[in-house]
Amino acid sequence: MKIKGLSVTLLLIVSALSLKGQVKISEQEWVLPTYKVAPPDKNPMFFNGESYQGASKYIYPYGMNDVISDQKVDKAWKAVTMENEYIKLCVTPEIGGKLYYATDKSNGYNFIYKNNVVKPSNIGMLGAWVSGGIEWCVLHHHRASTFLTVDYTTTENSDGSKTIRIGETEPRHRMRWTIGITMFPDRSYFEAEVKILNPTPFTHTFLYWANAAAHTNENYQVIFPPSVNIATYHAKNSFTNWPFSTEVYNGQDFTKGVDVSWWKNSPNSNSFFAWDLKEDFMGGYDHGRETGTVHIGDHNVVKGAKLWEWGSGPAGQATESRLTETDGPYVEIMTGAFSDNQPDYSWIRPYEVKTFRQYWYPVKDIGGFKNANLNGAVNLEQKENNQVFLGYYSTKKIEKAVILLKNKGKVVLNEEVEISPSKTFTRTIRIGSPFGLTDLYTEMKDNATGEVLVSYTPVKTEKAPELPPSVSRPKDPKDIPAVEELFLTGSRIEQFYNPTLNAMDYYLEALKRDPDDIRTNTAVGNHYLKNGDYLKARSYFARAVKRLTKDYTRPSTCEALYLQGITLKSLGLYEEAEDTLYRATWDYAWHSASYLELARISCLKGDLQKALEQIDESLSTNSRNNSAVCIKSSVLRHLGKAKEALELIKGFAEKDPLDFRSGNEFYLNLKAFGEEKAAETALEDLNREMRDFDQNYLELGITYLNDGFVDDAADVFSRFTGKNPIVNYYLGYISDIKGNKEEAARYFKNGSGLPVDYVFPFRLETVDVLKKVADYFPDDARPWYYLG
Repeated sequence: MKIKGLSVTLLLIVSALSLKGQVKISEQEWVLPTYKVAPPDKNPMFFNGESYQGASKYIYPYGMNDVISDQKVDKAWKAVTMENEYIKLCVTPEIGGKLYYATDKSNGYNFIYKNNVVKPSNIGMLGAWVSGGIEWCVLHHHRASTFLTVDYTTTENSDGSKTIRIGETEPRHRMRWTIGITMFPDRSYFEAEVKILNPTPFTHTFLYWANAAAHTNENYQVIFPPSVNIATYHAKNSFTNWPFSTEVYNGQDFTKGVDVSWWKNSPNSNSFFAWDLKEDFMGGYDHGRETGTVHIGDHNVVKGAKLWEWGSGPAGQATESRLTETDGPYVEIMTGAFSDNQPDYSWIRPYEVKTFRQYWYPVKDIGGFKNANLNGAVNLEQKENNQVFLGYYSTKKIEKAVILLKNKGKVVLNEEVEISPSKTFTRTIRIGSPFGLTDLYTEMKDNATGEVLVSYTPVKTEKAPELPPSVSRPKDPKDIPAVEELFLTGSRIEQFYNPTLNAMDYYLEALKRDPDDIRTNTAVGNHYLKNGDYLKARSYFARAVKRLTKDYTRPSTCEALYLQGITLKSLGLYEEAEDTLYRATWDYAWHSASYLELARISCLKGDLQKALEQIDESLSTNSRNNSAVCIKSSVLRHLGKAKEALELIKGFAEKDPLDFRSGNEFYLNLKAFGEEKAAETALEDLNREMRDFDQNYLELGITYLNDGFVDDAADVFSRFTGKNPIVNYYLGYISDIKGNKEEAARYFKNGSGLPVDYVFPFRLETVDVLKKVADYFPDDARPWYYLG
């Protein structure tokens, strides 16, 4: 085994030398021993009140894939690898876009856990889930598509870096997310740029956590920043001191005082979320192998840091043995953005785009770390006999780095060294006289530029004087005294997808006491609007608007007006919708979304010039809105301004290559501008990235249909080469709009002749399409079956 390990390390070193100053990216088939998962259940699975990871377990429109074989086969998986001189990583698009492993090439250590067998277990929302790597938990924890194929592409950047992008449109909310994993020349870290887009007219809530796994053993310690002295459990229903727990925490007795940062000290499964994170780093360190993992992220946004472990005892190890064969136990050193707990969902408004960045890199030889940033990590520890240990790791090569150590302002060490990801700095230094650790200061500086790369001043850590109060279950609606509290309780239930409580119970109790309460009527109306019950929604919004505008008042918040405008638009009452939406534009918070909906109405009415003006107004207060930019491109193209449209969309499509609307606009604008060869190449790229996945074509085509561009929609649907009856139905629906009844009937009939397996309609727009099929063929059971 030692010879084999040495050979692997030598190969990595040779590879590193050949990649000096560059990044290599490649795609290949990777054969892995795999326990196969049976095809998903053909039957639709509706919500039955179950909980998953503390939230409601909504399966539909996915299929359950919880039948896993105990037979192992060799299976070829698509693998996209990327490496530079210092690190190598692999992404598997067919396994949920998981970053399957990341390796430090200087020592062969997988600083992101590598599982050498695909061994699913029924842990995921839909069933199959595999351990290891970094699982991207976007919108929900252990998201539904964690073991499904996602969209992906690769790009080369002008600075020499290269990017693997993964993403999808999540069907239950129709929100889209992308993650761009970028590696840079001459750096030992990789970046994940996360983009979460809400291209819908509705407000939603979402959760984001990067579930990074690391190899663990009795020498492994999870490292939160020194200022973290409290940890909490899921839903914040239990708290403990960190790292020395002295409490009964989640059923485990630590009252004798246990350092729970060490994996070996938690015999049973447990979660520890850092409470009130104030620094930008966290990670873990194997003190036996002298190597570990560092995560960097702006703690103002990347607010969550978590340790999850199955436990070092027999039960935990038995569970882990079901997830791997030879790669051993792991811990999850997780990080969350816009969230510090699970479940802990944040709001995202209509057409809002949220972006942030995270970074990971290996660390070695320095005994852990007390501070870290993108430049490197530092460790400083007090030893016996007035000595300290000082260690630095750098994420890039610094030929003349100056290592400084001071005691009460006096220089103890000032040494110029060469440091790199392959060559760390470590010293054991005698101070000479008794000292306090908090009297010390150390820094690493680049002597060539004068920049202080990373520094550390020890601070005194103290046990928290008291632990925060735990979250408790809300009272029954009748026992809550205030209408405001009833509304807030219902809102929180919706926000967190609470599976055991019904928000409507609290809302209706509030309306029982105050039938015209603005916030509660708006919330109830929004519930019915999202479910397509437009008449009920309209009545609740009308009540909210009536109180809002009492005595001819211009309201300071116009959410109810905006939502009423959406409702009227959905009912086809365009003039009333326009009047209401224009009133909503007077509120900055709803200005952009309202103008975008007004532009859509203008497109549907054929007034493209007016639509263009409204889109520009929308973009003036939300320039990152992909939907608005893409509609503007379509409008310009239909106005005969293909060159202007091409200039608008080109850069946008390059920045977000998995936005299929912008990619399709790029193709159509090239074609309209007469660039036939370039258009053909753009279409080939688009078709490859859309991977002939039916839901990608449906989502793209429906966006054009919603904007009134029926020919563009038909073109998209016609390019789908697979078989899905809903695609046929949409083509028939478009033919009916254009007055071609015979062609519509043919499409409808062909659609009803296709199998019903895995056809789970979920978009509100499809309701009208299915009703149209039923109008043509009243005795056809298929449209009624799909309507449910």
